[in-house]
Amino acid sequence: MATVRAERLVNLVLCLLSTRQYLTAERIRAIVPGYSGAPTDEAFFRTFERDKAELRDLGIPLETGRNSAFDATDGYRIARRDYELGDIDLEPDEAAAVALAVRLWDAPELTAAARGALLKLRAAGVDVDEHASSTVEPKVRTTEPAFAPLLAAVQSGRVVEFDYRRPSSPDVHRRTVEPWGVVSWRGRWYVVGHDRDRQAPRCFRLSRIQGKVKAVGRAGQVQRPPDIDLLSFVAGEQREAPPSTLARVWVADGRAQGARRRAKVVDRMKLGGDWGDVVELDLRYPESAAGWLAGYGADVAVLEPDTLRKTIHEIHLDVVDQGEEPGAAS
Repeated sequence: MATVRAERLVNLVLCLLSTRQYLTAERIRAIVPGYSGAPTDEAFFRTFERDKAELRDLGIPLETGRNSAFDATDGYRIARRDYELGDIDLEPDEAAAVALAVRLWDAPELTAAARGALLKLRAAGVDVDEHASSTVEPKVRTTEPAFAPLLAAVQSGRVVEFDYRRPSSPDVHRRTVEPWGVVSWRGRWYVVGHDRDRQAPRCFRLSRIQGKVKAVGRAGQVQRPPDIDLLSFVAGEQREAPPSTLARVWVADGRAQGARRRAKVVDRMKLGGDWGDVVELDLRYPESAAGWLAGYGADVAVLEPDTLRKTIHEIHLDVVDQGEEPGAAS
């Protein structure tokens, strides 16, 4: 719902709750902010009719009537006896759960339901234990466009595809993921799931997803493992694992088996007269990996990133200057 429309509806509800008399449409137009700017009578009445329908859809009891037999037109009001809830009985932990929802969710898809529930609880006199929800991160913003489609995919159990930018590289790569859940950690949103490209569990920060998220396959394909704690997984990944670097490396045929075991073959090419595979390596520590790759000598050549290629080239030059020939590990 647009902000202007939401404010107008709130003003209308407050106005109709604050009066015991029936207010005509013209009177409402004059005193409720948001209606006075209507360019014509027709535009006002069209807007007012939509707002009345919206309030009724929200379950707000809008009464229609006249204050006396001399009134020429109907008026409107909201009776507090119908608007407020009757007595309800919730356990303290149940009331706290509603408070958690309000404090945690601040997305357009989720805010209205949570806030409405808490408003009704307080109107009914339920004492919501705010202290019980103090350990939850409040006011997490979900401005990322990927949030809604990923949440929908999790709920329907569908596989998703999206373009993802690594933190250490401007390059964007297509990812196919079986999403298990969307969680927040330290003010940022992550989707956790099984990465089909890496054949391993991974988490992806929503702000690094480029373009639209596409749901593929039939519903119910994805099942979240019962033993995984999504929040702990994200916290562990972000705390323990530094940003990784994706390296494209040429490996001579039949050589450098140690590097091949950690790599994914993506292409074939000829380099220096010899055929080999172009592979991708996910390097957590590129600096230390440079010495490891340099040890393969001419059997391995880094194509990307350029910084890693230059580092290995300098290592080889240092070896040559010392009178040694770079070896070829297998």
